[in-house]
Amino acid sequence: MQMGQQTSSNSESNKEIYELSVSQALEAMASQPEGLSQADAEQRLQLFGPNVVRKTKARPIWLKLLVNFTHLMAILLWIAGLIAFLAGMPQLGSAIWLVNIINGGFSFWQEHKAEKATEAMSLLLPEYAQVLRNSKMCRIPAELLVPGDVVELKEGDRISADMRLVWAGRLQIDQATLSGESHPVGKTSEAATHGSLLRSEIPNLVFSGTTVVSGTGKAVVIATGMDTELGNIAQLTQAAYEEPSPLQKEMRVVTKVITVVAVFVGLIFFLFAVLLTGIDLEQGFIFAIGMIVAFVPEGLLPTITLSLAMAVQRMARRNALVRTLSAVETLGCTTVICTDKTGTLTKNEMTVTDLWIAGRMLKVTGTGYEPRGQILEQDRPIVTHLDGDLQQLLVAAGLCNNAHLLEPSKDTPRWAIVGGPTEAALKVLAAKGGFDLNDEANHAPRVDELPFESRRKRMSTIHTKNSAKIAYVKGALREILSLCTHIRKDNQEFSIDEPTREHILRVNDNYASDGLRVLAVAMRRLPADIQDYTVKNVESELIFLGLMAMIDPPRSEVAEAVRKCHRAGIRIIIITGDHGLTARYVGRQTGIIRDVESRIISGSELDTMDDESLKLALHTDVVFARIAPEHKLRIVSILQEMGNIVAVTGDGVNDAPALKKADIGVAMGLAGSDVAKQAADIVLADDNFASIINAIEEGRAVYANIKKFTTYIFTSNTPEAIPFILFALTRGRIPLALNVMHILSIDLGTDVVPALALGTEPAESDVIDQPPRSPKEHVINRSMLLRAYIWLGLPQSLAAMAAFYFHYWTHGYWGQWLDLPSSGPVYHSATGMALAAIVMTQIGNLLAQRTERTSIMRVGFFSNRLVWFGITTELAILFSIIYIPFFQHLIGTRPLPLKNWLFLLALTPLLLIVDEIRKTIVRMQKRRYNVKG
Repeated sequence: MQMGQQTSSNSESNKEIYELSVSQALEAMASQPEGLSQADAEQRLQLFGPNVVRKTKARPIWLKLLVNFTHLMAILLWIAGLIAFLAGMPQLGSAIWLVNIINGGFSFWQEHKAEKATEAMSLLLPEYAQVLRNSKMCRIPAELLVPGDVVELKEGDRISADMRLVWAGRLQIDQATLSGESHPVGKTSEAATHGSLLRSEIPNLVFSGTTVVSGTGKAVVIATGMDTELGNIAQLTQAAYEEPSPLQKEMRVVTKVITVVAVFVGLIFFLFAVLLTGIDLEQGFIFAIGMIVAFVPEGLLPTITLSLAMAVQRMARRNALVRTLSAVETLGCTTVICTDKTGTLTKNEMTVTDLWIAGRMLKVTGTGYEPRGQILEQDRPIVTHLDGDLQQLLVAAGLCNNAHLLEPSKDTPRWAIVGGPTEAALKVLAAKGGFDLNDEANHAPRVDELPFESRRKRMSTIHTKNSAKIAYVKGALREILSLCTHIRKDNQEFSIDEPTREHILRVNDNYASDGLRVLAVAMRRLPADIQDYTVKNVESELIFLGLMAMIDPPRSEVAEAVRKCHRAGIRIIIITGDHGLTARYVGRQTGIIRDVESRIISGSELDTMDDESLKLALHTDVVFARIAPEHKLRIVSILQEMGNIVAVTGDGVNDAPALKKADIGVAMGLAGSDVAKQAADIVLADDNFASIINAIEEGRAVYANIKKFTTYIFTSNTPEAIPFILFALTRGRIPLALNVMHILSIDLGTDVVPALALGTEPAESDVIDQPPRSPKEHVINRSMLLRAYIWLGLPQSLAAMAAFYFHYWTHGYWGQWLDLPSSGPVYHSATGMALAAIVMTQIGNLLAQRTERTSIMRVGFFSNRLVWFGITTELAILFSIIYIPFFQHLIGTRPLPLKNWLFLLALTPLLLIVDEIRKTIVRMQKRRYNVKG
């Protein structure tokens, strides 16, 4: 608060502005009921600045662009392209550079969402406001509002600054943008105390970005721009530092490893070439550079991009819309999901499930807003019209109500509501009981209303019926019960005694312990002489009618999604603005909470906890309730400090800081605000928690595909290196089976498209049963290198050398291992055979890499059509190299006879068979482990 806090600090014992009377509040803001003068307003505008949500200064766009072309992998690709040009392969050099340009441009486009969340927040502010200036009501741009302005509020207005009410007429505000809870909040101009209330719950304050649902009011502006609650959320959102995603971090590691390996191999080969074979320094340097190029996976970035893009398409079909590509893989690492309750775990459709009427316990069937269901007593349907007590309860709750039900239509295929979900549930209940509330309202028209206020915790409506006046009252039980003198039972009214009061309170507590929200309903026949319908005149000597217990039912599919999360090693924490008991009940119903002694921590309690206490609490089953934006942000930050990869769901403006801070922000597409969507990485089109677990499966598939691609590429490095090692160790007596051009044609030609196809593989069937990937786990690790270089690389090397010698032996050099011709047609055909053997065995390797543990027989050879497109492409490139004269001359090959192709065809399934053996061993070990476990 700006001026209000400063001024009031010197008066009324340092009271906050909401604790002051109306006259004192105006005085604190140096204002008056007639508003400010224009001169005073202009002076304050200079002092406080315009009423706008400002953006922090972002990095220059050219710097953002440059970063995407100068990271280590990009530099390696620039060098690889340059070497391709130097080696006389301008087409390949151009292709490598084009890959770099496409990837850099795509990454820049993805990152160029910069402070979109803050921009969306600015759209929440209305363009104009009705303000008293010079004692006259005028319409001014909202950005010109200043502290001390007196603003008029009416139904439908979006509030443009934080204000203290100075007058309120049945004013109700939708604060969902701040609280996340969609029910309207009654407001009053009377002085208030903070107590344990969140700031948004203080009854005489209204906030920027919220909306007037009904009623009218006047308010004095107490804060504008970045000093408002909305501005505070914007500051939290901007200050929330976005860590690089696990995939981005992993790519840095991969790039460093590849760089070290490539440079080391190039140096070793340079020394081998110069010291052992006697070639000159220039040739040795060119050869070493070629080996460095061979060890740089030029297709890595485009494969990752394609893998992510394909996952995005699959996720979109499963109702998860991705805004940031790297977020896809981050989901696969998620260890904790911090989820909202309303609309995510639940349907956001309040449903009455239980009734209590003078000792009778009734059940209600049906869920949601469709008026289909029954009222049961002892499992038998009740004929509502013959039950006067039940009839009176349903009519009273249905008429003391401002909600409306909307029947299905062409635009809205499901039943919908206008108004608060709680009140809508009461109207649905009346319809289930067979009452036409429109007809009832015609017989008992409303003449006045005392709107709900958080201080009174009740609302009343006054109706005329047969010339008599009746007040229907509903609200919190203790507030209603304290005003009741009688109770209705068996169509009669009896004085309510103390044992009955205690019994009603016990019933209420039992409902509340089950997570049900309870409303009490009462009525009063008003004296004929009452003309002024005030709280004092109406809400007294009430007749207690009964209790209505309701809940926003959990989505049916959430429980299964939660079970999958637990199988996947992912923990779920509920963080909500709703009441703790309700949240805990939903947590138990969905399986999120499994500890009977689970703890509920409120926002006010969280304020008193230090970080160590919070960390201890986070190790247990805990529910966070009545939470403010800064609380949610703190919880996420602490979880990240504890080493977790955190996903956060949210739908309101209040969720934006946590959504941005989280490793993965998930916004609701149906109920979510634009601010939440802009701050998030993923938007759920159906607002369904179950869609998150689907997205996690896809995220894990992305990481698995990156490993598949990397293993596939690294495998061919061994047969590319072995010929030169043999050549160097024998001082040239074993001719060089591959040259630099052969290696480049594999790495930049035949391997690229098949590797891209691996990036489109769907998740394996057991991917969700694996624990989350540790941030310490890397794509390039010991097991991956052993699999690629030894288990697969050595058989492929043997195949390549066997093909090399096969051609010699079929041309009269049978049994000869050394001192074979190292030039001429036979030699060039033999090197072509070695090249072709690597390409053909890579086909088997490609099929083997499609799964890590599952047999290819179970997946199916033809389930990924892009794989076969990749195989067709690499064969086309291979045949071009072998048979087209231009490429024969460029790379150094000759045509091969048919018998050679039959030999090569026999080698094709080699790596597939070898890896199927490995997978069988892995599965057997897993079964033995499970049996022992």
